Amino acid sequence: MTLRIAFAASNAPIAQAAREALSRRYGDHAEKGADVIVALGGDGFMLSTLHRTQALDAPVYGMNRGTVGFLMNEYSEHGLEDRLASAEEAVINPLSMRAADAHGQVHEELAINEVSLLRQGPQAARLRISVDGKLRMAELVCDGALVATPAGSTAYNYSAHGPILPIGSDVLALTAMSAFRPRRWRGALLPKTADVRIEVLDPEKRPVMAEADARSVRDVVQVDIRSEPSIAHRVLFDPGHGLEERLLREQFV
Repeated sequence: MTLRIAFAASNAPIAQAAREALSRRYGDHAEKGADVIVALGGDGFMLSTLHRTQALDAPVYGMNRGTVGFLMNEYSEHGLEDRLASAEEAVINPLSMRAADAHGQVHEELAINEVSLLRQGPQAARLRISVDGKLRMAELVCDGALVATPAGSTAYNYSAHGPILPIGSDVLALTAMSAFRPRRWRGALLPKTADVRIEVLDPEKRPVMAEADARSVRDVVQVDIRSEPSIAHRVLFDPGHGLEERLLREQFV
């Protein structure tokens, strides 16, 4: 049986050229009703494709036509159907973000990699952190803080010196960026079921923005973050090059 493949590409010329070549070779079906969606671009485009197609049954197989490509497979025009047939599947649950801003509006977003809070101005942010309704840190003075999934633990979280999490672990990483007080606080590991609330202290003088996979909300006063088990993103990788292997390899570079 021939696979019904839907191709999606970023706006980069190299990605658009790849889509044209692959479409001529394998056909290009509509995403609705496709057996698999092939995303051509970098990690940012892969994340946007997963968000956009989360209501569809088809898994997503990425091929790198961008820069980093941590979530992507190596690009090749040859043997795509065989690669898709033998691909290994990883299931990723996103984070849900519920952010209240200073104007009384509530914004809800999903994040596959991380939800981050970042200072909006020149002064450090002052944050209060509660986990499952219990106050855990009365004041964190920092450039920002984030909650990352295992899949996102090698992205912004790792750059902020957070831990790399095994993809099958039921754990989230809570990591501070440039913590000033407590100066040596490096963050915490939380169970996947944790409900995290981060409140902004002194939001007028020290405004803070929140981001869920690069979708921003400015002037937030409170952000609630939790894993969303009802949503499962299916991502395909070539055998021996799945997320588990990539996460392990990153730790031995």
